[in-house]
Amino acid sequence: MLRVLFVCLGNICRSPTADGVFRSMVASAGLSDQVEVDSAGTAAWHIGKTPDPRTIKAAAERGYDLSVLRARQALATDFDQFDYVLAMDLENLSNLRALKPAAARTDPQLFLRSFARRFNSDEVPDPYYGGADGFEQVLDLVEDACEGLLADIRQRLNQRAKETP
Repeated sequence: MLRVLFVCLGNICRSPTADGVFRSMVASAGLSDQVEVDSAGTAAWHIGKTPDPRTIKAAAERGYDLSVLRARQALATDFDQFDYVLAMDLENLSNLRALKPAAARTDPQLFLRSFARRFNSDEVPDPYYGGADGFEQVLDLVEDACEGLLADIRQRLNQRAKETP
């Protein structure tokens, strides 16, 4: 099982969007039994809350159901439980690096920089204080990077299958 954790600040806009989009892609690829997806925030403001209603609406318009997701805070133990810890922006990457135990097996990385194919950006901008266009932009960026992530995971799973006798 490969485990993926998407992380933003409050876990109500960007990371749940990535969570829902990637879950959908994993299911469509028939990999739900091999890939686990979760999301978290580096701040504790929204623990237990659903994603922002604007996030849920924008995602639903593209066929993604985020209504079952609940916000949680990133934990130091996540770095040993997840194979990918993916920050939505530089600030949260810094927060994750500060949270990561020295001996943890997984290093956090920037989601877009690592996996985007069409967009040349390091950060998924926070749409919280903007209008509907910001939520659409987040979806565009996230869908692109999730495609790249899925390709990377398929490669890892294929490599594992070759190495297993």
